[in-house]
Amino acid sequence: MIEIRDLKKSYGERTVLDFPELTVRDGEALAFAGPNGSGKTTLLRLLSGLLKSSGGTIKKPGRVLYLPQQAYAFKGDLVRNITLTGADKETADRLLQKLELSALANKKAASLSGGELQRLALCRVLSVDCELLLLDEPTSACDAKGAELVIEAIREYKNKTGCTVLMSTHSPVLAVKAADRLIFLNNGRITADGKPKELLTNPGNEWAASFIAGWKIEC
Repeated sequence: MIEIRDLKKSYGERTVLDFPELTVRDGEALAFAGPNGSGKTTLLRLLSGLLKSSGGTIKKPGRVLYLPQQAYAFKGDLVRNITLTGADKETADRLLQKLELSALANKKAASLSGGELQRLALCRVLSVDCELLLLDEPTSACDAKGAELVIEAIREYKNKTGCTVLMSTHSPVLAVKAADRLIFLNNGRITADGKPKELLTNPGNEWAASFIAGWKIEC
């Protein structure tokens, strides 16, 4: 279980995150949505341990994996990029097939497109088991087909490992298809919290309704 109490992150006099309380059950998939600068990435980086809070407490599992929005590749081909985690070649081949990258397995990772690179980075993360998986905009560089592959891979990994998943997104499709729960953030604060389909249908407050008005909800 994740338990957050009185969590704050500030830079000088500017508070970018202010969470009085948040609890996430073991095995739950939770998506955070909101405008740029709303605190989504800051929260994930705090949970990953890459940032230190300005106050409050975080109780979380011990084995945590974090996938940043900016995908990166190591030197070498796609298989090497995955086996660097300690995974064997069979696991690498299975993940590449799952994310439809098998035809590129022997190519240099640096030659991939943005969407292909994002899927490769996800392969690398999913090659290791964890208790808490943190994903920052995992479909941001993907086309519709690539996004579907990513969503299915996340769901399969969650079912296999039983891990808790927290992800940031601008995609209502990802929120509905991969999350059990959706939270809207604005100015570092929670403005709405509920089941994705219900929240998108009935956001519950004027700000949330205004935010989702620009989303094309076809899911």
